[in-house]
Amino acid sequence: MLKSGVFTRRRFFQHSALLAASTPLLASAAENPCPVSLQGRIYKTLKVGMIGVKGSLEDKFRAAKTAGFTGVEMDCPGLDVKKTRAASAATGMQVDGTVISSHWSIRHSDPDPAKRATALEHLKSSLRETRAVGGHTTLLVVGHGKDGSAAEVWQRSIANISQAVPLAAELGVVIAIENVWNHFLYDHDGDASQSVNPFIRYLDEIHSPWVGMQFDIGNHWKYGATGEWIRKLGRRIVKLDAKGFSRNDDTFTKIGEGDLDWLDVRKALREINFFGWCAAEVEGGGPERLREISTNMDRVFCLQT
Repeated sequence: MLKSGVFTRRRFFQHSALLAASTPLLASAAENPCPVSLQGRIYKTLKVGMIGVKGSLEDKFRAAKTAGFTGVEMDCPGLDVKKTRAASAATGMQVDGTVISSHWSIRHSDPDPAKRATALEHLKSSLRETRAVGGHTTLLVVGHGKDGSAAEVWQRSIANISQAVPLAAELGVVIAIENVWNHFLYDHDGDASQSVNPFIRYLDEIHSPWVGMQFDIGNHWKYGATGEWIRKLGRRIVKLDAKGFSRNDDTFTKIGEGDLDWLDVRKALREINFFGWCAAEVEGGGPERLREISTNMDRVFCLQT
């Protein structure tokens, strides 16, 4: 009995080794096709302007939901709160946040104090409107490098934005700063080896849990290692935007196209223990295009098994 048992185990291991060596395709087929998944961690949303569907706001919400999204970001200030709440209630779509649509033209870094005052009012209005429709973030571009030296843009924008922080805390809405191509906190003519540290110092100077980053995954692949930026930003990331980018063609792409390292992005997001919303920010369209965007997000984040 003992010899038979030893012989059986030996034969088993020999057979296993032979099988692995002779059928590599069988072994690879058994591997997890998506070894780093963010399933259960990422909630899909999109910008309302991407929904190329005619009809009412309710029709747009329903089209996005059918495509696989569970949230939508609205534009502020000037949001029609009553219609938005009604569309959300009728469809079950959550308005998870808003985007301040005036932040490129009316900036917190503007040399003109009157324009900075207007930018502050727009930010405060957006916070109020976001709370009124059940959202928890309002996206903000803090300024532009053309408004002065880096030090001037830094000082003006932080001084202005900081005045809205008490209201953000009162309402429970986070001011979500986006990393964009605004010639500030990075070298626009630089290469892909740049550090995220200036963004970290900027956020930390404001020093509030009600100010974080809506990190756009595609925006700075041209200038830095996206996964490393995510790891260093860590808890400062409160939300994500998603698009693709090709360094070879120097252009933005559909989500999943280009050469962005999505595997490292997923690894980094798991390492910082990210759970939250990710907004698609690409060219939109009708029902078919919306479904494509949703499917692309499923693929790059491994949201479906």
